[in-house]
Amino acid sequence: MSLKFYNTMGRKMQEFKPLKDGFCGFYGCGPTVYNYAHIGNLRAYVFLDILDRTLCFLGYEKKHVMNITDIGHLSGDADDGEDKMVKQAKERKQSVLEIADFYTKAFFNDIERLNIKKPDVVCRATEHVQEMIDLIKEIEANGHTYMAGGNLYFDVTTFADYGKLANIKLDELKAGAGERDVVVVDENKKNPYDFVLWFTKSKFEDQALTWDSPWGRGYPGWHIECSAMSMKYLGRHFDIHTGGIDHIPIHHTNEIAQSEGAFSEDDRNAGPWVNYWLHNEFLVIQKNKGSDAGDGDVAKMSKSSGEFLTLQVLVDKGYAPLDYRYFLLGAHYRSQAKFSWDSMDSAKNSRRALVKRAAQVFANAGEKCVGEGELSDAAKEYLKKFTDAIENDLATPQALACLQSCIKDGKLKAEEIVYLIEKMDSVLGLNIKKSVEEFKAETGASSAVAGGVGVSSNADDPEAAEIDALVLERTEAKKAKDFAKADEIRNALAARGITIIDTPNGPTWKRN
Repeated sequence: MSLKFYNTMGRKMQEFKPLKDGFCGFYGCGPTVYNYAHIGNLRAYVFLDILDRTLCFLGYEKKHVMNITDIGHLSGDADDGEDKMVKQAKERKQSVLEIADFYTKAFFNDIERLNIKKPDVVCRATEHVQEMIDLIKEIEANGHTYMAGGNLYFDVTTFADYGKLANIKLDELKAGAGERDVVVVDENKKNPYDFVLWFTKSKFEDQALTWDSPWGRGYPGWHIECSAMSMKYLGRHFDIHTGGIDHIPIHHTNEIAQSEGAFSEDDRNAGPWVNYWLHNEFLVIQKNKGSDAGDGDVAKMSKSSGEFLTLQVLVDKGYAPLDYRYFLLGAHYRSQAKFSWDSMDSAKNSRRALVKRAAQVFANAGEKCVGEGELSDAAKEYLKKFTDAIENDLATPQALACLQSCIKDGKLKAEEIVYLIEKMDSVLGLNIKKSVEEFKAETGASSAVAGGVGVSSNADDPEAAEIDALVLERTEAKKAKDFAKADEIRNALAARGITIIDTPNGPTWKRN
């Protein structure tokens, strides 16, 4: 296979062909740092991390750029509502920059706990206002702007392809589509879909952060930030732009218009601003139990509602940050991830069982190691299946299943499995090797079968290691009250001539 993505621009799967052979430049919309990131926000950054790690796994050089919006962002994408940064600063009686600094540090703390690689370039909006002004000048010179009420607007009727990303026509588009059913009224606009490139004091009195510009002292519109910073670090054309699906109808649509609206004739002849648009779906809260819960039983997590979960809330409830990462890997980034405490329990138990199995494998391998050229055909086939999955639009559920299968495969040498774990985990980012060490320290165990589960008489027996792992998995299933799964494992082992014996000190097993 070759790397393929579902491109929102065109709504189809496409083979990835970078602008420069062997190199990928990509930009991901970063946080507006006026509050803690909630776990729905963090899903986007796990997705970005998988993209980053996949490119490295496949041998690409890359530059990953992410912005920090620390100037402010209005409550609505369509230039309406309160300035979120200013609102939080007033409530906490701090400066806007103090608010931004506090929540930026909190964001990167969450990123680190989720084992997300820091982007190659992190750019703050407040440090790139001149680049925004310079870009707006180019847009203005190309005849796409007008002044009204003290603000500089982008005239969408001057850009023929406006709305192409969202597959909507201008006369059908509503400002704020997807979240509101009404068109936002701004008497200064010629067209309700026009958007602000530069605000002056006519928008808010006593705005906290303002800069001098050719259009008066003021501050940039939200959309222009991403265009200016991405182009500074990736050039006039780059490979991939990512974000949540809520950005499609307004923010990303406006980004394209203003970026390509600044193009010279040579720029236009060179191709589009961005070649591949990747968007992650929402995390939704599952209100009712059961796999049959319908759309009415889920709700999007939102800061505007005042009810949202942070990563620290999960930690306080006894989950490791990597339990949440494991949960997210179980859903494709383009599918809704349905969050519930039951699903978190399942992810926690499954990840712990995976770590225990891995601990046994590492113990069995000892100091033995192999290179890719020394792998058996069976091990190579696992690596191929994993690569095929991740090349197929970052299919993490299939990739995770491949990792689980190879760890359980008693026919593989332990040192081969260690190699596969490390290769696969370089993409999945579950930090398995470190987790194994933490597990050993926690349990005082030298293998994954301490604490009451019977150790096989031959520690170098691959089949015995697999059986130990299955017995552990059954124990975890019983703890989680998943008795159907526990019975399934017992029956599967019985069919292989293995009897599980439950003792006061924990389960053990014997061959019949």
